[in-house]
Amino acid sequence: MASASVPLLMDDDTIAFGEEDETGQNNKLKHPYVTMFHLGFRVAAIVVYMLCGWFSNSFIASFVTVVLLLSMDFWTVKNITGRLMVGLRWWNYVDDNGKSHWVFESKKGIQQNRINATEARIFWLAIILCQILWSVFFMLALFGLKFKWLLLVCIALVLNGANLYGYVKCKMGKDQNISAATGEFLRKQVIQNVASMMTRTPPTNNPSEPTNVI
Repeated sequence: MASASVPLLMDDDTIAFGEEDETGQNNKLKHPYVTMFHLGFRVAAIVVYMLCGWFSNSFIASFVTVVLLLSMDFWTVKNITGRLMVGLRWWNYVDDNGKSHWVFESKKGIQQNRINATEARIFWLAIILCQILWSVFFMLALFGLKFKWLLLVCIALVLNGANLYGYVKCKMGKDQNISAATGEFLRKQVIQNVASMMTRTPPTNNPSEPTNVI
């Protein structure tokens, strides 16, 4: 089945994409529960992977538990947190001719300004750093000849990497060379987010100017 990339949708989104957010940006989380689930499943998967040997000798039980957590994280990030925290969405559909289309959407104009800067930083840091951490686990499993765990790590890399690739594609737009630019984007994203959090001043009683959303 053929696959084609569809350009970013503009203001004619037929399902009113982006109408979830109402207010401007500040340091207070607009979607605290969404942010919690964005971090919860992926952190839980990593913790279980690292500590499962302490609590159980069953590889199958550990494998199934981590895969379930990874699957819940993949679904949550793809369908909920990306849309609410950074105003991005990617998805696939099959037309009447049986042709597969990939769609990468991004909020435009005033809708983009409604994205909460703190939530955007959390979103990108979590999705990027977890991919880096799973890459480290991959190398440890490979050089440690732990091939059964290597399969589990590969599943984590594929699921998390699919969301990472999809959202970078949404962020950069259809005119960018995704293969050449992804590495540079990720590097700048991590540096920018870490520097912003380290240099951010405590909030005051006076309204602050909106922060540019990543």
